[in-house]
Formats: sequence, structure tokens, C-alpha cells
Amino acid sequence: MKTVSLTVSQVFEIALKQYADGKLGQAEKTCQKILSADPASAVTLNLLAVIHMARGRKTMALAHYDRALKLRPDFPEAWSNRGALLQVLGRRAEALESFDRALALQPDHAGLLNNRAALLQEEGRFEDALADYDRTLALQPDYPEALNNRGIAAYELGRFGEAVADYDRAIVLRPDYAAAFSNRGNALGRLRRHEEALVSYDRALALQPDHIDALNNRGITLRGLGRLDDSLASHDAALKLRPADPHALVSRGLTLHDLDRLDEALASHERALALQAGHVEAEVNRGAVLHALGRLDDAMASFERVLGQQPDNVEALTNRGTVLHDLARYGEALASHEQAIAVRPDDAVALDNRAVTLHKLQRLEEALATLDQAIAARPDYAPAFSNRGVTLCDLGRFDEALASYDRAIALRPDYADAHFLKSLTSLVTGDFTRGWPGYEWRHRAPVARLNPPARSRPQWRGEGDIAGKTILLHSEQGFGDAIQFSRYVPLVAARGARVVLEVEPALRGLMTTLAGAAEIVIKGEALPDYDLHCPLLSLPMAFETRLETIPASAPYLQAPDSAVAAWKQRLDNMSGLKIGLAWSGNSNHVRDRERSMSLTQLEPLLKCDATFVSLQKQYRPGEAERLAQTGIRDVSADLHDFTDTAALIAALDLIITVDTAVAHLAGALGRPVWIMVTRAPDWRWLLDRDDSPWYPTARLFRQDERRDWSGVVARVQAALRALGGEAEKAVA
Repeated sequence: MKTVSLTVSQVFEIALKQYADGKLGQAEKTCQKILSADPASAVTLNLLAVIHMARGRKTMALAHYDRALKLRPDFPEAWSNRGALLQVLGRRAEALESFDRALALQPDHAGLLNNRAALLQEEGRFEDALADYDRTLALQPDYPEALNNRGIAAYELGRFGEAVADYDRAIVLRPDYAAAFSNRGNALGRLRRHEEALVSYDRALALQPDHIDALNNRGITLRGLGRLDDSLASHDAALKLRPADPHALVSRGLTLHDLDRLDEALASHERALALQAGHVEAEVNRGAVLHALGRLDDAMASFERVLGQQPDNVEALTNRGTVLHDLARYGEALASHEQAIAVRPDDAVALDNRAVTLHKLQRLEEALATLDQAIAARPDYAPAFSNRGVTLCDLGRFDEALASYDRAIALRPDYADAHFLKSLTSLVTGDFTRGWPGYEWRHRAPVARLNPPARSRPQWRGEGDIAGKTILLHSEQGFGDAIQFSRYVPLVAARGARVVLEVEPALRGLMTTLAGAAEIVIKGEALPDYDLHCPLLSLPMAFETRLETIPASAPYLQAPDSAVAAWKQRLDNMSGLKIGLAWSGNSNHVRDRERSMSLTQLEPLLKCDATFVSLQKQYRPGEAERLAQTGIRDVSADLHDFTDTAALIAALDLIITVDTAVAHLAGALGRPVWIMVTRAPDWRWLLDRDDSPWYPTARLFRQDERRDWSGVVARVQAALRALGGEAEKAVA
């Protein structure tokens, strides 16, 4: 048999083919044979280095590139391959030097320029990377990978439209380019073209179903579109492929937060932190969930940990500010928001949160200016328009407030907070036609802070014949609301329905005096069978109530005669008018800071010749001790429920109160009541009037433009002195 001898170059071609076919072990052995015959073969050393790289032997690969380049310093492919390896090793400066050596030898090599640009991009030198991509594409315009990479650089520079154009060109050249479709979706998302972004992610996934980034970013886009269940499914699919992906876990946690599945959201963020300690986004969002869970101290700890790593982290600063706001530490909250804005002046969320705190501090004009800044920075940010509506309403600029709410709703048609807040403006201005339907959004509006239980029967909205049916009417908000709207119970009963009334324990005894209720149930007790239900505060809508049709006859609640007689006997030896006082309501009420006053602020009234009795069931810190020094009679130990308070009110000559349940109780009992209300009142007190269509015996004393209580108390004091004079004349 004849022996065939092969040249070194022929054997090298065999090794090259073995490598191309994925036969790395054979290719390596072939290279070793060549080198045993020709140790100075630079091309073989380069190929062997490539094989070592492919087999994970990075140190050996680098040594062989160095040997090849020592033998042949003008070998551009070896310099390029060495640069790529050094980039993988994180030795970027050396990698850049290698790419530059390669380009010095081969300046018009598009692939080399693309690789150098990718390294610059990795270093965050996006402008320099963009310049190299432009050089690359000038040499080779039909280079889809370079176009895709250029799009990434443009994206990082905030040039999102330019990035989309680059991705589009890459996709025209390579229609099966899944990464380009995925990246295109990212850029479209930043342009708020969310539907187009979703289509782009779907194209990427059709080409590559296991594209994790596309799955995760698709989930983020679906969340932005409000398709939360689909969003969660997309994140779950990403995590099924890569369970230990902190980024996907954080994105999943955000969607779970929006779904109000807070415990699961917290677990998702904490899993991300367990995988990557110090993961900033996970820690910030963990804090946000803890805030939503009411764990304010834990939330603060999360934000402080982030700020320990990154003192200028805007998301941590503004979230920290919202927690401080909820802790009523408004000065610190404002400082935190302002620190965030100093870092990122055009951050709409931080500006919006600053405005909310300024509003709470009654710095309304500053709040409005800040909201205008937020809108200028981000014209599609619906919460800023909604909060602008709140501020305009408190400034008495109601038409502008309604327009601002309408803008928020146009941007987000399902924006429950904006619908609900708009309804309050309609109601306070007397537009009940629009107000009552809008008020139904309260059950979906987080700002309303309601959590109504699911009901097994449909809600009655005033439609149809209800004769012979059992209807459950139930309270849903404060005691005052239940007292005010219980007036509708007899009207429902008059339509032939059997009314079951569900109320809090403290109201049960009082409600037994109400006409029309066949059965009264305490919240939490088992309910009887019923056909329909209706919250008490939805009854005005059901009856299409207008200002002129408010059912205002009083009294519609009664106090037990025997209890009233007992109180009168206790008060009989007290001189002058007998006046009940209430100066603060529920401290957890969202507007308690505005609508309540301190006992000290009320004390000028005590100069009038009258006997004052406290109607407060609970006192703020220090008030009980101060009360003993004022001469106001403290009977709180005898006020066990609203029946006791009703009996005391019925035995008094006059009630003076802030906007709290006592005001409603006095009005429902038909007793004279003077109600002190804020400059921006609760909707039921309407505007620019000193009477109430809800309570014929009520007289309203409103704050003036100074928004303090001193002027109100002075006017009440003057009215009380006038009333006392009239009483003296009547006695004479």
C-alpha cells in the first residue's frame, strides 16, 4: 500500500474542519501533532487557543495566543481573539489594547470594529461605542449584529427612537433575529409604545421560545398595560427556565404587588435578595411591599440599607419619603423627596410625592407648582394630574380640578382614584347627578382605603321592583357615615323590601330606634339569607338623590327616654346653657390632621357663661389632664356606645363639634348642632353656606382663607355669647 504524505497546511485544514464540526478533542490532537512537527506555527497556536477557549481552559488559551503573537506580532486574528478572551476575563484595558493592535494591522475589518465597540459599550463608553459601530456599518452596511449592537448603545444613551430604527434595519437583514426583536421591544417600551413592544416580544418568542429576557420584559410590558395575570404568567415562564434569576424575581414581585398579593410579592423580592445579597432593586421593592403591608419600620430599614450602598438612589429616597409621610414626619418626608429631586430633577414620581407632602403641609401653591413640573417632565403621568386635581380642589378652583381629573382618566380610563376623587369634587359643588355614579369607584380606589368584603348577591342600584325581597344594607366607612345614610333605610322598606341592616357593635343599640329595619346584624355575625345588598353610601345613587330631594326630616334616630331623663337629672344643677363639645375625631382618618383640633384651640369658648360637657370618648395624649383644669365635665367613662352618647346629646341644649360622628348623631337626633368645618370641607358640607341640607338643625362655621381654627372659634364664641344673651332675655 502506498503511503500518502500530507503537508502541514493540509493537516491544519483537517484540524480546522474538525473544530468546525465540533470535534474539539480530535482537533486539539491534530493541532498538537502539527506543533510537534512545527513548533513555530502561529496559526496552529491560534487555533489551539480557540479550542482551549471553547473547552473552558481560559488560562491555557491566553498562553497560546501569547505564544502565537510572540512568533508573529502582525497576526490580526490572534490579537482579536486574545482581546475577546481578555474581555471575558474582565481585563478590559488589556482587551482594548489587543483590539487596537488588531485594528492597526487591519483597520477596515468590520468584525474587529464591532468587537471593539462592544467592549467600549461594556465599559459604559456608549458615545465611543456608537462611533465604532458607525465605522463598522460604513464598511459593512448589511451587518445585522452591528446594527443590533448599535441599537443597544443608542438605547443606553436614551436615544430610543434611534435604537428602534437600528433594530428595524437589523431585522430587515435578518428576519429570524430573536435578540433584535427583544431589544426592539425594550426601546418601544421606553417610548411608551407598549402594544408595539408586546408584538415585538411575541415575535422574539416565536423565534426563540426560551428567550428569557424577552419573556421577562414581556411580563413588564403586560404589567404596564394592566394585564396583570398575563404578566405574572410571563414572569413565571422566565423563572421556569432560569429559577435563580434575581431580575425576573423582582419583576414578578412587582406584578404580585399590583395584584395585591403582597405576601407573595414580598417572598419574591426576598428570594431575589437571597440569591444576590444587596440587590438594590429587590431591596427597594421589598420596602415598597412592606410599606403596603403597614410594616413601616421594616420598610424604612429596607430603604436605609439601599441608601447605605447608594446615598443618591432616587427610588429609595422617594419611597423613604412616602413612608415618612405616612408616619406624619412631614418635614423629613419633604427633605427625602427633595434629595431625590436634586439627584434627578425631572423625576415625575419624586416630584409628585413632594407635592403630596407639600399639600399635607398646606403649602398648596408650592404643591401645585411642583405638580406642574411633574407633568412637564412626564405628560402622560396620570397620578400627577389626579393629585393636581386634589390640590386645585383645596384651592377652591373646582372647574380646573375637574379638568385635571378628566386628564388623568383620559390617560388611564380605569384609574379608580381619579374617578373617585373627581366624584368628591362633583359632590362638594352640589353636582349630585355626576357625583353619585362616580362615587361608586370608591370600592376600587386605594385612596379611599376601603376593603369591602365580597358579597354573595348582586348590589341593588335602585333598579327593579324589590317588594318582597330581602335586602342587606351595610355600613362601610366611619360611624358618622352610617348615621348619616341610615336615613335611607325607611325609604328602602317603603318599597316593600325586608331590610337587614349590618352595622358595627357600637351602633347596634342606636339603630334599633330607626324605622324600617326588620333585623339588625353586627358586623362579623352570620348573615341571614338575602336577595340583594347595598352599601349605605350607595343609597343616594339608588334613589337618584339631588340637593332638593335629600331626605332631611329629623329626628330619624332616637335616644331612650329613660336614659335621656337620667342625664337631664345629672345636668340639672349646672348653670347656664348646657353645651356638648367634640374637638377631635378618629385619629386614623385620612384627614384627621385638618378636621380635628386640639383642646387648647377650643378653650376660648370656655369664657362664655355656660356649662360644657365633653362628648369625647377618647382623648389624645395630655388632654385628659388638661381637661381637669378647664372645668369641662368629663363623662367619657359613661359613654359606652352611641346609645349613651345619643342620650347625653338629647339632654343638652347645644352641641359644638368638628366634623366627626358626633355632628351626624346630633343632626340625626334633630338637636341643635354647630359644626366647625375646614376650608376645604368634606363633600357633604358643600360650599359657601352656613346650613346643611342634610341636617335642618345644623349651623356651619367654616375656616376662612387662613385655614386655621382661631377665626372659627372666635365666631363660634361670638355666636355663643349672642345665644346666651337671648337665653337670659327669655328667662327674664
